[in-house]
Amino acid sequence: MKNIAIAVATAQQNVLVVEDEYVIRKDAVVMIEEAGYNVVEACNADEAIAILETREDIRVVVTDVEMPGSMDGIKLARAIRNRWPPIELIVTSGRYRVRTDQLPTRAKFMPKPYASDGLVTAIRHCAP
Repeated sequence: MKNIAIAVATAQQNVLVVEDEYVIRKDAVVMIEEAGYNVVEACNADEAIAILETREDIRVVVTDVEMPGSMDGIKLARAIRNRWPPIELIVTSGRYRVRTDQLPTRAKFMPKPYASDGLVTAIRHCAP
């Protein structure tokens, strides 16, 4: 019964996952959807910005640091904080350890590989 309540409570929450590695992105999408969130996918920062420009319902962005395109995940997080301040940010990387002072206000860093409960817990803290 608790899982049903969680799914109902999070059903209206939309999470944007920005990850260029297809398998990692799909794994994250499955984890987040199984927790009851709606997920939108982008393979780079440019695609993520285009999505955010057309949608007002994204509550959390989970982004990788290292991606091809015009900006990396840290620059994307800063751009989102400047243009869409209410959106919560989770920055991830399997290669880099990002310090808090490198991230915009309220952004959280999560190293990869992440367990599903770790990623979902971080999202729940951002979008209760």
